[in-house]
Amino acid sequence: MVLPRVVVIGGGFGGLQVVRGLRDAPVQVTLIDRRNHYLFQPLLYQVATGGLSPANISTPFRALVKKQRNTRVFLGEVQDIDMAGREVVLAGCRHPYDVLVVATGSQPNYFGHDQWMALAPTLKVAEDAISIRNRVLSAFEIAEREPAGPQRESLLTFVIIGGGATGVELAGALGELKGQTLRGNFRNIDPSTARVFLLEAADRILPTFPAGLSDRAVKELKRLDVTVCTQSLVTDIQPGVVTARVRDTSDVTMRAETILWTAGIKGSFLGQRIARSCQGEVDRNGRVVVDPDLTIPGHPEVFIVGDLACCRHQTDKPLPAVSPVAMQQGRYVAHLIQARLRGKSRPPFRYKDHGSMATIGRGAAVADLRKIQFDGWLGWLAWLFVHLLYILQFENKLLILIQWAWNYFTRNRSARLITGRFEEPCE
Repeated sequence: MVLPRVVVIGGGFGGLQVVRGLRDAPVQVTLIDRRNHYLFQPLLYQVATGGLSPANISTPFRALVKKQRNTRVFLGEVQDIDMAGREVVLAGCRHPYDVLVVATGSQPNYFGHDQWMALAPTLKVAEDAISIRNRVLSAFEIAEREPAGPQRESLLTFVIIGGGATGVELAGALGELKGQTLRGNFRNIDPSTARVFLLEAADRILPTFPAGLSDRAVKELKRLDVTVCTQSLVTDIQPGVVTARVRDTSDVTMRAETILWTAGIKGSFLGQRIARSCQGEVDRNGRVVVDPDLTIPGHPEVFIVGDLACCRHQTDKPLPAVSPVAMQQGRYVAHLIQARLRGKSRPPFRYKDHGSMATIGRGAAVADLRKIQFDGWLGWLAWLFVHLLYILQFENKLLILIQWAWNYFTRNRSARLITGRFEEPCE
């Protein structure tokens, strides 16, 4: 008996849910990813600020599916999809499919200014987090040997562009790092005098949260000595310099050797190629418009899930590019594939929004659970519980819990390592 071939491109939140959901199905599953591990992205900012090791939030795919006998893993980067021939094109080979699930996620959106990427790195993969950690820690090390003056001030200035959940969490972690963790570690500089700026183009940070929680987040960030600048649209980035238009009136320039980007995302490059292949539609952020069952119009054998899917049949606007959406879509697709094998169908995908959370440093977080909103300690404990719940392996859950407890009581971050060759910040 020849089993249907299900190929899943991308082992993130959505893709992995498809793979695991098909573990008992009469299909041959192939997971293709350009990395050999699953990454829990919501905790990347803690890697970037020395709180966790990348291994704490990563799990090799082969370890996750070793007992799933109908699944194999291919390490490689997909270059194109031959939808007419039903083949996935990789470097040097092609892989056929009967059912294809594309879950390649997103990439940073610099809104037409891709030249900023080298000057203001983003936080999407483990390599990004390690690179940012190197930049941040190197800035303090170089400032230690720099005489007092404008260059030292520039080294000790950190600008985060984008006031969504990732930007807020990263800003809070940097505020703790400079004000608590590094206290007493240097002799020529006082790390607490470092400045952290959070720039947001909208009129408030965390714009998807209720206004009251946004205000609470601002208060917590100020407690950590983070300066929040709303209605500040970045218009230019040069080496060590950020220019922002404040309240549509004047341009303000600030010198900062460390500039980080958390302002937006767009669909991966495969979205455009898929749309061209099937005369499909993409939205302004490069996300492929899908039918209510998450398939491409005219191609019921091709599913799009996660950040790459523009799913707008449920509401007037597309569903947000967040992990709960991807996970629910992945589970839905796995169930739909199995239903089709039995000659049945399923109703359209419906997203159940359970709310959003963001942490702002030690003992503080905001949580919007739709029916209730809360912050402070209660929000922080809820944030801890939910994030530990979604870590896949028990070993990682235990290691993270121990590390968090140690960080909490000692205010230390043990993963403050500058790895690779030490490099000066951009000049």
